[in-house]
Amino acid sequence: MYALTDSWTMTRRELARWGRQPVTVVVSLVFPVMLLLMFGYLVGGGRGVSGEYVDYLVPGMLALTMAFGLEGTMIAVTQDLNKGVVDRFRSLPMTNGAVLVGRSAADMLQSALGLTALIGVGYALGWRAHGGPGAFLGAVGLLLLFRFAMLWIGIFLALVAGKPELVQAVQILVWPVGFLSNAFATPDSMPGWLGTVVEWNPMSQTATAVRDLFGGPGGESGHLWAAVAWPLALLAVFFPLAVGRFARLSR
Repeated sequence: MYALTDSWTMTRRELARWGRQPVTVVVSLVFPVMLLLMFGYLVGGGRGVSGEYVDYLVPGMLALTMAFGLEGTMIAVTQDLNKGVVDRFRSLPMTNGAVLVGRSAADMLQSALGLTALIGVGYALGWRAHGGPGAFLGAVGLLLLFRFAMLWIGIFLALVAGKPELVQAVQILVWPVGFLSNAFATPDSMPGWLGTVVEWNPMSQTATAVRDLFGGPGGESGHLWAAVAWPLALLAVFFPLAVGRFARLSR
């Protein structure tokens, strides 16, 4: 009960930042919408895609959005570290790790809002989910599971980096991982070695499984297990690493 109460307190602290930093929240919601519109209308086409490209693009963009945004999490964590806020929290009678849980809970809420906004824009562009309500909720669950795993990677990297200036280095790594995927084109349309890399990308596994649940082109039911296994494996590695790193901060 104490752990839940402490975590909720830290979650409310992170949510209070939204009112003080509305521009950051708006940008995080608008940026994926801009990407969707850009690739849907400006770039468009989709190499190797059969059927309507928007039906292929929207699920890929949903998965890509769940991978992006780690820099916001990392900046918030590193700022708290450098301002001494984390040290003050650790001096209080608080459950160890509640700060991290609160951070991840607030970020997950923001991710859910971004996902909702992007789905709304997708419907405005003509995309439709054809898999039924259960499949729709399953697809959303897969996307949020992938996001949750990515958040804990970001939290761990922020605790290791320790400074907001180093966040840019992580951005350089996240962007290639995001674009080396099947978000915009099929692996079959790529050179053999590149297509293999793209197929093994955890984000590609999530995108393919989500396309199948939405009933769109590019979906394959056999990727569902991988879309669940990859995030769980990442969580099994980075969640304990982040909690352990946080516990050793003051030692």
